[in-house]
Amino acid sequence: MMAVGFPRPLRFALATIIACLALHAATVVAAPLESGRFRVNGVNIHYVLAGSGTPVVLIHGWHSSIAMNWQAPGIIAALSRNHQVIAIDLPGYGQSDKPGDEAAYGKQWVDDVIALLDHLGIAKAHIVGYSLGGIIALKFIVDHPDRAISGVLGGMGWLPEGGPVEKIWASMREPGGRSVAQLGLTEAQVRAVKVPVVILVGDHDPVRKLYVAPLQRVRPDWPVIDIAGAGHASCIFKTQFTDEIERWIDARSR
Repeated sequence: MMAVGFPRPLRFALATIIACLALHAATVVAAPLESGRFRVNGVNIHYVLAGSGTPVVLIHGWHSSIAMNWQAPGIIAALSRNHQVIAIDLPGYGQSDKPGDEAAYGKQWVDDVIALLDHLGIAKAHIVGYSLGGIIALKFIVDHPDRAISGVLGGMGWLPEGGPVEKIWASMREPGGRSVAQLGLTEAQVRAVKVPVVILVGDHDPVRKLYVAPLQRVRPDWPVIDIAGAGHASCIFKTQFTDEIERWIDARSR
């Protein structure tokens, strides 16, 4: 869920918050879920399904999981009342395999989401990502616009190809972190997107400056909704965050 490029003290604070979220996730009574697995290039990938209706794919953040990002805050429970929710544990996280090979990450994460939709026989879905999941979601929409009904970028904006933030990701030791640099997009790619997209970001989230502000300059037509009283890690627990996702996908699922 953390974003690279934050000041060191904030990164430590986020790590502490994430640990607390993990503990909270273990104590929350989960909504009824169907759990499944499928394989891509020999990697076992875990996912969950809940509800019925227009499909909504949830992609979690860095150092997060289905349980931490979507179950603990009650987002799956809320969205599954009127929609079919599909949440994936990206390879490297949660209950999915954690390969040491960098080829299992980065652009492969986008391919994994496509493979999951194909595995379930789903042609198109709303694509919702948080933090790292937002980077993956936008890359998905650019590469596979025919598979996306709409996009929700939570706690995220645009990772410019060749920019300073992409270079920070590329310098990381961890294969999964380093591979995020593969997900950078050019200005032309972002301008060409025709799928409707909304950005939901905490009103004091550092992501605003690093990722959202550059996106606003390129796509001023994409709405940016402030989540009141939220930082990066706390945003997913704000009722407004879930409400805004519901409002967005409900309006585009009729």
